[in-house]
Amino acid sequence: MGVEELFESGDPVLDLAYRKFKRLPSRVCGLLHLEKLYVCGNSLRTLPGSISQLQGLRILALDFNKMEDVPPAVCQLTNLTRLYLGSNRLMSLPPELRNLQSLRCLWVESNYFQSFPQELYDLPNLKSLQIGDNRLKALPPDLPRMEALRGLWLYGNRFDSFPRVLLRMENLEILDLDRNKISKFPSLRRLTALRLFSYDHNPVKDPPKVGEEVLVVGEGAAEFLEAREAKERQRKATEEEAEELALAGEEPVIHGILKNSSSKQARTEAAVTMEDTDVKEEEPLVKEEEEGQVELPFTEYDGAELEYDEEGVEYETEELICEGEGFEYEGEELEYDRGTSA
Repeated sequence: MGVEELFESGDPVLDLAYRKFKRLPSRVCGLLHLEKLYVCGNSLRTLPGSISQLQGLRILALDFNKMEDVPPAVCQLTNLTRLYLGSNRLMSLPPELRNLQSLRCLWVESNYFQSFPQELYDLPNLKSLQIGDNRLKALPPDLPRMEALRGLWLYGNRFDSFPRVLLRMENLEILDLDRNKISKFPSLRRLTALRLFSYDHNPVKDPPKVGEEVLVVGEGAAEFLEAREAKERQRKATEEEAEELALAGEEPVIHGILKNSSSKQARTEAAVTMEDTDVKEEEPLVKEEEEGQVELPFTEYDGAELEYDEEGVEYETEELICEGEGFEYEGEELEYDRGTSA
């Protein structure tokens, strides 16, 4: 479709990318219905002031041009949510950028920033910042002021050590530090919101410690992820096996005494771990009555369960020793209250 046809279409989206424009056609500024304007890949050095009339614009793509400064009129487009300024000749951002209070996504990659533009602090809704392929060596200590930030691309800069301030960016979900000169990474587990971390092409072989939900990209990351996935599969298999046993009416095996069930008969079940061959005798249970102590018959433990048939009797025992091949349980005092199960 030709340019004239695009102007006449009435479409809220106007794509003038890679048309070899050196100046923006004046007719564009009269298209007040525009919501998205793409003029990337031209030879623009600035924009006319009349572009500020396009107050309906939400997306403006100016990447791959020849701009050395952000056109002042762009800072008057207060409804912008996405602004693409990558692959130009920018070294700084104007203070007027704070007018873009609705801005959520800013791309300024492949420019000439030597320091982090602190004008970004005044953009409270900025969630995505693409500032890769610049000349940054450090980040400011007050970077956590950007509380809304969720994605930060810092690849292709000049960091020779991990910027520690990033450990305080607790809301970050995406962090890209590819192609820097970082030789050591700290643990990133405190970044609980992190879901993607890329550290490829840094002089480090082992991935940093990250949370269980984080996808990592870099040398050694594939093996790290495979090991973690194998561990997760094993965990799920164990849970599924326990569920199947529960559906079949069987108790899952836990080392030691499992539970005391509530019924008229107090029942204690134990799983036996065979580590020893010594067999010890079980001490009798004792019922204390006003008349004195009466020795009760006891049920020999055969590795399955202990049953006590007398109802309404309180038992006290100081030591329970279960017979079985090499199994010995010497635990704390077990008490069975009258009429209830412990």
